[in-house]
This record gives sequence, C-alpha cells and structure tokens, in this order.
Amino acid sequence: MEPVRLGLVGIGKIARDQHLPAIAGNERFVLAATASRHGRVDGVTGYHDIAEMAAACPLDAVSLCTPPDGRYQQALTAIEAGLHVMLEKPPAVTLSHVEALVEAARAANVSLFATWHSREAAGVGPARAWLADKKIEAVRIDWKEDIRRWHPGQEWILGPGGFGVFDPGINALSIATRILPHELFVESATMDLPEGRASPIAASLAMRSGDAEVRAEFDFLQTGPQTWSIEVDTDHGTLHLTQGGSVIQRPGEAERTEPDLEYARLYERFAHLVAERAIDVDLRPLRLVADAFLIADRRVVEPFAF
Repeated sequence: MEPVRLGLVGIGKIARDQHLPAIAGNERFVLAATASRHGRVDGVTGYHDIAEMAAACPLDAVSLCTPPDGRYQQALTAIEAGLHVMLEKPPAVTLSHVEALVEAARAANVSLFATWHSREAAGVGPARAWLADKKIEAVRIDWKEDIRRWHPGQEWILGPGGFGVFDPGINALSIATRILPHELFVESATMDLPEGRASPIAASLAMRSGDAEVRAEFDFLQTGPQTWSIEVDTDHGTLHLTQGGSVIQRPGEAERTEPDLEYARLYERFAHLVAERAIDVDLRPLRLVADAFLIADRRVVEPFAF
C-alpha cells in the first residue's frame, strides 16, 4: 500500500512537539506539505493556508493542528477537496460544527477522526478494564498546569472559542469518559475569568457518573510540579492515574509506567480509518465542556498577561 500523502496544517508547538515525530515514525504516512501563516518545516513545501495547499499539492489527507476557532472551515475545505481529516483536540468550537463535519465526511466518503490523545496514554486502557466490573464510589480529577509554560504567548486560548483551562481540562474529561463504566453528567460548575478575557483560567466541576460523585478541579496557574491526576474510589480500593494517564497504580500493586506513545497510536488509528474510509468522532468530552459553560457560575478575577 502506498503511504498516505499528508498535509499538516498549523506548525506550532503541538505540531513540532508531537505530530512531526509521530508522522516521521510511521511508514504509512509521508509528510507532503504544510500550511501555516507563520511556521515552516525544513525540506517540506509550505503554503499559506489549507485551500492553497489542497489546490496545489496532491494529497490524501490532512491533520489540523490549528486553534479550535476556525477549524470547522478548514476541515470543511479539506473534506470538500476529497481529503481525509484528522482533528486535534478539541475538535471544534461547537458541537454543531463537529456534527456538521461528520455529515459532510459521510457525504464525501472520507474519513474524519476527532482525536483525544490522552486516551492513548499507557494507563488508560488498563484502568478501563480494571474498573469495568467495579462499583464506583467517588472520582477526583485534578488537572493543573502552567499556562505560560505550555501555551507561551498564545493569546487565543483565553479568547472567545479558546476554551481557556478547558483546553487541557478536556484531556481529563476524555479519559474519564473512556474509563468510567457509566455516563458522566455535569451538575454544577464555577469558572474564573480574568478581567477582559472570554475563557476561564480556572474551573471547578461537580459531576455524576452512575451513583458516584465526580469532582474536577482545573487550574491554569499551577507553578512548580504540574498535576494531571485522576483517583477513582471503588469497592475494591482506589485506582490512581497520574502524569496524564501514563502512570497507573491499582490497589495493592506498584506503579506502572510506560513510554509516551499517545500520538504514535493516534496516527496508527488514523491510518486504519483512512484505509477503511471510516469515521471516529466521540463528542462526549466536548459536550461536558459545553454543559459546564451553560450552567457555570462565573467569577471575574484579576487581569492575566502572558
């Protein structure tokens, strides 16, 4: 089988840190072109935008690494050009946008993959399997990181459609919706919005999964060690997921750590979807964020500057 000729759209931090190494390590893809207003990849033809790239370069698929605001139109442009599409998380700004992309992809008979990279962390699959037959009693999620470290100068992330602290927080929700045996529902939420900004810098969610209370704390101002942890109390003890799901500790067992293969697994999955012209879109994490925005008590806090 000939390798998939891939166009990478948006050459920023996530593309350089994760996508480029994953693409280079997968023989089922060849990076044929990029599209970015600012970034370039040495040795690869670069275009200003996705429309120019799709018109000028023979491609089979694109991977979108741009901010979520504007991604709907980029994805639609690719789909209408007959290209398979892989979306960074969150897949788009609204649920309606993603649902429309699913319909467009079906009509065009191309693949659409809304990725949730944290679900590919090493501990997530084993956690899901272990929890499947347990009674869940309570869940605690703490997802706290430093915005200046992970999103330096990215003003868009606190703007309209930028998701704010839910940009990393949705990773935790993607894991929770994957490992918990019952659906998650948001019951209440609070959000801290810096003065003059549209998206929160901190948030607290009270949720429920079956009979279990689920608490989530998201913070974008964590300095020092970063915290990405999920604890699940069960009738057989407490399961711990730390380091974004890459480290798992089941009751009575030692911690288990494996290498980071999240994006390698995403591209392997995308290759299968392309071969089958299939669609893989799970909206549950995005729906939880949308629900939180609808019912949250909002507090205006002091201005934030990068």
